[in-house]
Amino acid sequence: MYRQIIIAGTINAFIAVALGAFAAHGLKQTLGVYELSIWQTAVDYQMAHALGLLLIGLIAKSFNLNLNKPGWIMLSGIVLFSGSLYILSLSGIKALGMVTPFGGMCFLIAWAWLAISIFRQK
Repeated sequence: MYRQIIIAGTINAFIAVALGAFAAHGLKQTLGVYELSIWQTAVDYQMAHALGLLLIGLIAKSFNLNLNKPGWIMLSGIVLFSGSLYILSLSGIKALGMVTPFGGMCFLIAWAWLAISIFRQK
C-alpha cells in the first residue's frame, strides 16, 4: 500500500508545479494580487504535503509500518485545503473558505498520526 501513497505524492508534486507555473504565466493577467496569493498558498501547501505523502510512503516501507490511514488523510487534506483555495481564488465564492480548515485539520491529524506511529515503533 505504501506504493499508492508514494504515487499520490509524486502526482501531487507534479500538479503543484504545474499549477504554480500556470498561475505565474496564465493567471497573472486574470487574477488580482489577493487571488494570486490565495492560489500560491494552495500551491505551497499542496507541494509541502505531496512531499509529506512521499515521506509517509518511504517511512511505511522502511519501518514496515501500516501508514495507509495517515496517508489517505493527508491526501484528503490536500484536496480539501488546496482544492478549496484554488476554487476560491478562481470563483470568489467566500463560502469555500469554510472548507479550508477541514483540510488543515486533516494535515494536523496525519502528521500527528505519523509521529505517534514512529514513536510506538519498537
